[in-house]
Amino acid sequence: MRNPGHIGKELIKVHPCFSEEAHHLFGRAHLPVAPACNIQCRYCFRKFDCANESRPGITSRILTPDEAVDRTRVLIERSDRLSVVGIAGPGDPLVNAPTYVVLRRIYGEYPDLTLCVSTNGLLLPDRLEQLIASGVKSLTVTINAVSPETAEKIYSWVIYQGRRYEGRAAGELLLANQWRGLENAIDAGLITKVNTVFIPGVNDHEIPLIAERAGKLGVDIMNILPLIPQAEFAHMTRPSHAEIGRLREQCRPFIKQMTHCRQCRADACGILGEDKDMELEVLMSRIGEDYDGSV
Repeated sequence: MRNPGHIGKELIKVHPCFSEEAHHLFGRAHLPVAPACNIQCRYCFRKFDCANESRPGITSRILTPDEAVDRTRVLIERSDRLSVVGIAGPGDPLVNAPTYVVLRRIYGEYPDLTLCVSTNGLLLPDRLEQLIASGVKSLTVTINAVSPETAEKIYSWVIYQGRRYEGRAAGELLLANQWRGLENAIDAGLITKVNTVFIPGVNDHEIPLIAERAGKLGVDIMNILPLIPQAEFAHMTRPSHAEIGRLREQCRPFIKQMTHCRQCRADACGILGEDKDMELEVLMSRIGEDYDGSV
C-alpha cells in the first residue's frame, strides 16, 4: 500500500471528504460547470432546478466559467474555512471543457486551495496530465464493480473516443480505464478516494473486492453510498444504515471507510451537512450590484 507523503497527509487533514475531523472545521464548494456525461448509469437521473433535494447529479443551474470563478471569490470573501473547491458534475467533469478552464483560473488565483474532481474514470487515463497541470491534487473515482458481468448490469452504455459501447463491451472498457486511471493518479501523487454505490442484489458481493483492490493500489479512503432508487432502479429499495454499516465493516480491513458522507449536490457549498447553495445564489445575484462580500 502506498504511504502518503507529507503533502498528501497535510491535504487530507483539511479535506472534509477525506477526513471526518476536517468536515467539522473546513468547507468545500462544488462548481456545477460540467453538464455532459459520457456514461449512462442505470441509477442516475440528473435533474436541474431541484432546490429542496440533496443528492448527486442535481444543481440549480449550470455555471459559466466566469460565474464559477466569481462564486469561488464570494465564498472566500465570506468565509476563511473554505479549503476545497471541486467539480463533481452534474455530468462527468473530464468530458466537459469548462472543467479545465475553471480549474486553471482558480489555481492561478488561489494556489493554496485544494482542487478536487469527482469522475466516473472513463477518461481518466487520457486526461490525468491535464488535470494535474490544472492544479488538481485530489481525485474521487466512482467504481461500482470489478467484473464486466456486474458492470453490465449497472451501466447502459459508455461513449469513448466517439464510439458508443453497450453491454459487456461497455463494462470491460469502463472498468479497465477506471482502474488504470486510478493507479496512474496514485503514482502521480494525488490523494484519492473511491466512491461505490451499494446496489442490493447487484453489486453487494463485489464491493469487498473493490475495497481490497483499491486498498492494495494505495487509495486513501473508500465511500460506500446507498443506492437512491430512481431511473431504471426506481423499483429497488434503498439500503438501510445497518446494511451499509455491515458492508463497511467487511471492507474496513482493506481500506479506510468514509462514514460522514452527505451525498452532496453538484452545487453544494459550505460545511458538510450545512450547505448554503441557495443562499449563495442570492449572494451571486448581487455581484453586479456592488456586493461587498458580507452576508
